[in-house]
Amino acid sequence: MSEDLKSADIDLIQRIIPHRYPFLLVDKVVDIDGYASATGIKNVTMNEPHFQGHFPKKPIMPGVTIVEAMAQTSAVMVGVALDMADKELLVYFMGIDKCKFRRMVVPGDVLEMKVTTTRGKPGGKVWKFSGLATVEGDVACEVDFTAMMDLPKE
Repeated sequence: MSEDLKSADIDLIQRIIPHRYPFLLVDKVVDIDGYASATGIKNVTMNEPHFQGHFPKKPIMPGVTIVEAMAQTSAVMVGVALDMADKELLVYFMGIDKCKFRRMVVPGDVLEMKVTTTRGKPGGKVWKFSGLATVEGDVACEVDFTAMMDLPKE
């Protein structure tokens, strides 16, 4: 991939991470700065399956899916930076720390997720990230998380 690539559309996202409906939780990733930082965008819509039960009369995006969307954003960022398209990258949670929810996320919201790498380097398996999810500038969630990058053998 070109070093000039600063974003990933849905096609590239699906070439990097294996997630698919109903668990693909990021629509695009922009402002990719190598493997240092990026911003994921999630358009929250009423037709997502978790809203059938969370909650039928007051649909709220579950906090765990907000954190997962930030993790997916991080995986795409690293995948773009390390040219992992079509290489079957798998990423696993190892830890979630300092997670705080500040605002409900509801259908119609655009969730903007800024992620920053706090530890990790090309070839490394364990990476740490800090995430901040906002809606129209209001903080919805902040979290630190650790993931293992299962990089394919070349």
